[in-house]
Amino acid sequence: MHATLDHMPSMARNDPRQYDDLADHWWRPGGHFELLHWLAEARARLIPSASMPGAILLDAGCGGGLLAPHLTGKGYTHVGVDLRAAGLGHAAARGVRAVRGDVTALPLATGSVEVVAAGEILEHVTDLPGTVAELSRVLRPGGLLVLDTVNDNALSRFVTITLGEAIGLAPAGLHDPALFVDPGRLTKEFAAHGVRLQVRGARPSVPGLLRWLGPFEKRSPLGRIVPTRSTAVLYQGHGRKEAA
Repeated sequence: MHATLDHMPSMARNDPRQYDDLADHWWRPGGHFELLHWLAEARARLIPSASMPGAILLDAGCGGGLLAPHLTGKGYTHVGVDLRAAGLGHAAARGVRAVRGDVTALPLATGSVEVVAAGEILEHVTDLPGTVAELSRVLRPGGLLVLDTVNDNALSRFVTITLGEAIGLAPAGLHDPALFVDPGRLTKEFAAHGVRLQVRGARPSVPGLLRWLGPFEKRSPLGRIVPTRSTAVLYQGHGRKEAA
């Protein structure tokens, strides 16, 4: 079981300053962000090679740049946008063009991005419609959106908050269940901006979870994300923006 930082509960849930306190966990094998490594690898599996030289991939809420190793050889200019400077430092060290910014006001031109990757960010934003609008705005016609996030229901709240925080799958207070995202709502939000989103369920591999939580040597990756029929807790999404 992973220890949590004693002062974290004094912060409000979903306070982004918690990521500053956890910055040394971004690349620590078996650390608090181990599951995010598995999600990054699964997200990258949905991303094809770039269709043109210099194509931009926007990593929205890039954190410590966990997607970077999985994009090697795919030909993208990897631009990461995040609120917290501590995570951006790790991202830049791994070749990401790190930009401090807000996903509701992206510092990118309209239609300039070939791929938008929004991994484990949508369940943290307080303005979901504004975030969806910005992600869709920067995506070029025909461009690809890939994402993963947490569903909004009693089961996902139990697994992520009640159980997940108790056994160390997530640091206490990192998530606010009020911000979890129903896939039906998310699909409609993106459709309003011309992005046709398809979703599928996903879950961590059981052997990986046992290696992570058990008394074993921690060498990442300890597990992986596998597809499942149920979107009840965790789900992935992908879709393309309609051509003009």
